[in-house]
Amino acid sequence: MTESFRAGDPGTLALYVHWPFCKSKCPYCDFNSHVRDTVDDAAWQAALVAEVARVAAQTPGRVLTSIFFGGGTPSLMAPATTEAVIAAADRAWRFAPDIEITLEANPTSVETGRLRDFRAAGVNRASLGVQSLEEGDLRFLGRQHSAREALAAVAIARETFPRVSFDLIYARPGQTLDTWAGELRRALDFGPDHLSLYQLTIEEGTAFHAAVRRGDWAPLDEELQAALFDATQETMAGAGLPAYEISNHARPGNESRHNLTYWRYGDYAGIGPGAHGRLTLADGTAMATSAWRKPETWIDHVRQAGDGTEHLSPLDPATRVDEAVMMGLRLGEGVPLARLERLGLAPFAQLVQPRRLHRLIEGGFLTLEGDVLAATDSGRAVLNSLLGELLA
Repeated sequence: MTESFRAGDPGTLALYVHWPFCKSKCPYCDFNSHVRDTVDDAAWQAALVAEVARVAAQTPGRVLTSIFFGGGTPSLMAPATTEAVIAAADRAWRFAPDIEITLEANPTSVETGRLRDFRAAGVNRASLGVQSLEEGDLRFLGRQHSAREALAAVAIARETFPRVSFDLIYARPGQTLDTWAGELRRALDFGPDHLSLYQLTIEEGTAFHAAVRRGDWAPLDEELQAALFDATQETMAGAGLPAYEISNHARPGNESRHNLTYWRYGDYAGIGPGAHGRLTLADGTAMATSAWRKPETWIDHVRQAGDGTEHLSPLDPATRVDEAVMMGLRLGEGVPLARLERLGLAPFAQLVQPRRLHRLIEGGFLTLEGDVLAATDSGRAVLNSLLGELLA
């Protein structure tokens, strides 16, 4: 009988690998991404493989349920580097029989042409950064592909990988309920098993943030943004892809196992510039990790000190419970309270004011059924405010 391992369960681990390079910086992006004329593939392969071995020494005996190559633009990585990292992880940990190995890719014609090479390297799930199916909005978002290239990339990815997801950004300037409904219909025509649908947010430090401050354009008003969110949830649920997380929709069984590890507050290792991790060490100590952000700084530290970590901080039980609740309430499945108790604190009912919890339940923002605390649709729509009230 084949063993089954649930993402985020004790004894399991997820691995995030950050490739920090992009061809250009998108105006909405606040991720740790950098434009470089050249990249030494051999040096980066050696550094990433070395980091896998280092983290594995801290987490022996784990079952690896997922690997996620994120960025940046991992589809710019040499497929041989991807293959080497996967092989290093296979040596370092025990792979779950159904391990999920995802690579983010941009749907330009050049990168689409490399998808089969990544499949041969061991990747079994592709996540495509389509972002829009409208030509004008693709230019506004700073994307280097056309709508035609995006649609072709999705089709090729579906022929190449067992599992495929793609991203769209909505609540774009000028967008209406009707235009977004039409775009969603076009996306659903592919019969996808997973879609990530993100509202456009204006992040400090981005080109969009500067443009909005100058008055070049204005975000949609909050009422229309809320209406777009509600329409998205209704359309996707009706198509058989309900929201299992605020911005992520999947047919049952096709959820992103890697991201479920985050939201279930399981252990995950992060390697590569700026990558974060949450690890329970062999002695039971819970640690938060973060790597040096600048690519050149990170690779120098790996070469010279054998460690790309900038910060390594113990996590106290109260912080762990707060983080577990903040992540878990994003999920439709909610947070089993027994999991919080395993993090080392008293029962959850003793951690919050009963009147506050009761008020949020009575207001229709939370449910507490048996052992599971969950946010309702109304609660997830205002999750930041809800968490501020619950965990104050």
